[in-house]
Amino acid sequence: MHLLRNIGLLATCRAEGLQGDIHAIPHAALAWDDGRIVWVGPESDLPARFQAGETLSAGGRLVIPGLVDCHTHLAFGGWRAEEFERRVRGESYLQIAASGGGIAATVRATRATSEDVLLARAAAVLEGMLALGVTTVECKSGYGLDEASELKLLRVYRRLAEQGPLRPVPTLLAAHAVPSEYRDRRDAYVALVVDRIIPAAARERLARCCDAFVEDGAFTVDEARQILRAGRAAGLAPKLHADQLTSGGGAELAAELGALSADHLECVSTGGIAALRQAGVVAVSLPIATLYLGQAPMPARRLIDAGVRVAVATDFNPGSAPSWHLPLALTLACTLQRMTPAEALKGATIHAARAIGLESEIGSLEVDKAADFAIIDAPEVNHWLYQFRPNACVETVIGGVTRWRA
Repeated sequence: MHLLRNIGLLATCRAEGLQGDIHAIPHAALAWDDGRIVWVGPESDLPARFQAGETLSAGGRLVIPGLVDCHTHLAFGGWRAEEFERRVRGESYLQIAASGGGIAATVRATRATSEDVLLARAAAVLEGMLALGVTTVECKSGYGLDEASELKLLRVYRRLAEQGPLRPVPTLLAAHAVPSEYRDRRDAYVALVVDRIIPAAARERLARCCDAFVEDGAFTVDEARQILRAGRAAGLAPKLHADQLTSGGGAELAAELGALSADHLECVSTGGIAALRQAGVVAVSLPIATLYLGQAPMPARRLIDAGVRVAVATDFNPGSAPSWHLPLALTLACTLQRMTPAEALKGATIHAARAIGLESEIGSLEVDKAADFAIIDAPEVNHWLYQFRPNACVETVIGGVTRWRA
């Protein structure tokens, strides 16, 4: 039995209630055994039977559920720093992509990078995430765009899961872009994804979800529907990159398919918002990408006010979001999207867990869930996200075991 006492404020982040309801408990305690939470509540109410065993102190600090980064492109080759300057000088994302940059540039670098090198790079990023209080990370493929390279990326994620301690959640994103060798044979590439890549990933149990990018220059609604239906038939839950640069019907498709999430949504339509709400699809905000691309942000207030659950993630990737700093994304969700700090925190905990289909296991501090939590050097959530620091996390615990300490 293990016990954490002297918690100044415990944000349990249970699913019920509004986006800003984090169900905080002042002067709290948390008990766990064998990696699972067995009691949570005010320390004054702690039953005697939970007071035996190892006792730790939070030092009067804020304690939150382990953060869940529900949208990353974790493994890739190379970087794209030159595109940062090009965008600063006025070129758009689509212009850079049309000239051979963007996703295509990373595909070339990733195909040329060995699995072992990709593993080492990704593991180093996960170490940085762990220090920030992140305990679960969704990891997309999508920079291989052929059978061998897509499976290579997914095998990297399997190896990361085996070596721990973070929980990687792998997503197949073979429908990230049409590779250059198929530019004039789009149907053939869609067939490759449907007939070969999805079955191979499912056969080896390399992915939990299947994603597609619906956008000008990427995939049409009809192409994405075909791919995601094939993924679902193979046991992979659908997710979408939707309405990032244009309002292309991605949100509506996510609702039609009952997707776990629709991500980006900077250009989502009013009808798309209504469809997401009716279907219970999580909207995933990616404000670091919004910042880097100089876009108007996701209309988070409209989504929340309409009753859509909004998650917040980093979109870590080498082009539009080259940062894995999830607390930065939370602060940007507040400043760019007018989410309150409590709304942002719920977006990186229980709503993010729902966006990857793991809300019954992680994302909140409740009895029978995994004992994943972070101790934050702040008195409460508002102060944490208002006073941006390189890192306010002082300890990260996964499955009841301290995996990082300042």
